[in-house]
Amino acid sequence: MPDKEPYRNRIELLQGTLDMLILNTLQWGARHGHGIAQAIRANSGELLQVETGSLYPALHRLERQGWLASEWKLSENNQRAKYYRLTASGKKQLLSAQSKWDLLVKAISGVLNPAR
Repeated sequence: MPDKEPYRNRIELLQGTLDMLILNTLQWGARHGHGIAQAIRANSGELLQVETGSLYPALHRLERQGWLASEWKLSENNQRAKYYRLTASGKKQLLSAQSKWDLLVKAISGVLNPAR
């Protein structure tokens, strides 16, 4: 059963949402930072644009937590880029974050569309 602890503040909710989007994007394979941002933008129908100033601190935080691993490789345009991949621990975190997100969506839906 998902943890029903309420979100403590707006920053935690936004940071957790970005973390979940990054982890979700990497479940299909390693990507460099720019590729992660592009995938989020494309998969959101161009509605979500993750700025560099938010993306890279999040990637570094996720790596410190052991949810991502990284290595330097040559990108598709032959430039050195740091590629991030999901770890086993990151996969577990993604499942937890998705459960919490589903609970939050259900709670908000209940407020917006109360049973009559």
